[in-house]
Amino acid sequence: MAESAEKLEDAIVRSAEQVSGQIRAAKEAISAVIFGQDKVVENTLVTILSGGHALLIGVPGLAKTKLVETLGVTLGLDAKRIQFTPDLMPSDILGAEVLDESSAGKRSFRFIAGPVFAQLLMADEINRASPRTQSALLQAMQEQHITVAGARHDLPKPFHVLATQNPLEQEGTYPLPEAQLDRFLMEIDVDYPDREAERRILFETTGAEESVAKAAMTADALIAAQRLVRRLPVGDSVVEAILSLVRSARPGPDAGETGKLIAWGPGPRASQSLMLAVRARALLDGRLAPSIDDVLDLAEPVLKHRMALTFPARAEGRTIPDVIRQLRSRIG
Repeated sequence: MAESAEKLEDAIVRSAEQVSGQIRAAKEAISAVIFGQDKVVENTLVTILSGGHALLIGVPGLAKTKLVETLGVTLGLDAKRIQFTPDLMPSDILGAEVLDESSAGKRSFRFIAGPVFAQLLMADEINRASPRTQSALLQAMQEQHITVAGARHDLPKPFHVLATQNPLEQEGTYPLPEAQLDRFLMEIDVDYPDREAERRILFETTGAEESVAKAAMTADALIAAQRLVRRLPVGDSVVEAILSLVRSARPGPDAGETGKLIAWGPGPRASQSLMLAVRARALLDGRLAPSIDDVLDLAEPVLKHRMALTFPARAEGRTIPDVIRQLRSRIG
């Protein structure tokens, strides 16, 4: 029995070393095209390795669309993009049935697949679409299949949605409901690049030749990496840190005094997301097991879109990132 456990451990170690090398190569290939957004690239890769979806928040012009295109090429995934607008219908995303007539005069319905049938889907400005259209994407994200005219159509594997949201213009937008926000494993802030990164962007993107993304992985290799993430061991101290952090982010006794600031907090899906994300981050760094530092570093992007503050807390000028930092300080 002990011998078979050792063999399994050896197999995981060998797989982890191989996969870690592939992922690092993919990260370097992305960084050769996307400059000054190392944290964004890392968190997006962690989300995909965890098998989840990400919400990218940032002003226009920060290479969010380019990041998704680059990820598609680098990871060997079929990538598609949907520009969300107020008049976008669910059938524009999912596809629709059309009536065909054969030369013999026989009529039958034929399904024409929509852009959701991709391995990497960019939902650009997702909060511009109506709630009805948002909910059509919600089912696809959660269930990995869609239903049109009573017929089920499975989505390709792997299937990831990277949605973008503009934090500035609120006119003509429909805020994402809590249920849909919870479907995103992470909310990733895309900030302005620093001065040196922006200098590099100027030279690299306005010359005669522009850097082009190169393939570093295949879809099958990515699926194998996602399976491996779920097999990586997690120490008891890391599990306890995840539980303490997520439970203290809810209103109630676990949060202590901070609980009075929180209107509602993350459910068990947040704990699951954090458990997968810390494993994926360890693998990305070439480690075989996650640490408490991984929990602390990933706490904000995993938790902040799953929480809301009370009105008195907002009136005092408190923010969700502040509250999460306060909760993190108890653990680390």
